[in-house]
Amino acid sequence: LARSDGTVSEQTKAAIRRYVADGGRFAISTGRMPAAIISRAKELGLVGAVCCAQGSVIVDIQSEKILLEGRIPNDVAVTICEAMQARGLHIHVYDLWQYYSNMDDEYLAYYEGVVKDKAVLVTDRPMSQFVKESGMCPFKILAMVDPQENERIRLDLEKENFVGCDVTRSSALLVEVGNAAFSKGTSVQFLAKQYGVDMQKTIAIGDQINDLSMIQTAALGFAVKNADETLKAHAITLDKTNDEDAVASVIERYGYTNA
Repeated sequence: LARSDGTVSEQTKAAIRRYVADGGRFAISTGRMPAAIISRAKELGLVGAVCCAQGSVIVDIQSEKILLEGRIPNDVAVTICEAMQARGLHIHVYDLWQYYSNMDDEYLAYYEGVVKDKAVLVTDRPMSQFVKESGMCPFKILAMVDPQENERIRLDLEKENFVGCDVTRSSALLVEVGNAAFSKGTSVQFLAKQYGVDMQKTIAIGDQINDLSMIQTAALGFAVKNADETLKAHAITLDKTNDEDAVASVIERYGYTNA
């Protein structure tokens, strides 16, 4: 949806607004926490729900009421943090409206700039200790990594077999762990039921591995032209990138027809 500079083009905004005005349903599904995405949803003029933290949190945009939540049990969260600490990773732990970081570095500065939300620093003790002592059951835990190390670290953490959890990637910099019972795919199902939409009339558009479940769940699953190659192998690949109004093109081509 967003271009490389983080903005959404006026053409795409207009396509979304027309579609919603004509009775269509449009929702954002993201890895971001609610505080980092609700303002963007309002900017697009959206009402209804926004899906956050890989589908583990679904929030009503206007009231900010939580419609669904799927947390990681505290003991499992502690284990995840310990595994990341053992690898010397930059860790973020996400509660509902705030997130915690164990490092204050250039990665954090970049991330805060992207999501427009400041982390709470935890540097006086290991993150695993903080999570255990706080009793927190987070929605997700991520590691910020060197893009060249992303796949190696993702596969390495996947081998840990964290109980009831899934390990995925939402960008070249991020490796994420969340409750496996909740995903962008389950978000599609939840929203379809919530709005009374036949699953055969659902469409998903993505660019990263964390979009895979959504692509596979929707009746039509699209990957933008410059999407992750793994995702493209399971999707209909568009001839436009995220910088070329790919979302608008799908709305205009498929949003008004059953074909």
